[in-house]
Amino acid sequence: MVVGYFFSGVFMGKRFRFAVFIGKDEHGFFAVCPELQGCYSQGKTYEGALKNIGDAIRLHVEDRLACGEDIRQSKLASLTQVEVAL
Repeated sequence: MVVGYFFSGVFMGKRFRFAVFIGKDEHGFFAVCPELQGCYSQGKTYEGALKNIGDAIRLHVEDRLACGEDIRQSKLASLTQVEVAL
């Protein structure tokens, strides 16, 4: 199962919205924010993974803003699956 979701938040007086992709495997749920390289998390439940990725995004954005870096945001996010046969 893979789900697309948008995480919205206000960081240091600025509003941001990021695509988040949540998947499930045999270990639980994992979440990735593809717009923020290296920003990912996990959780035992969907809700836990969503909360944890929100915390990871908040920390990532706050750190980058404190360093004076720009935060790129996509205007559109699309989710699909690709099957590969071997």
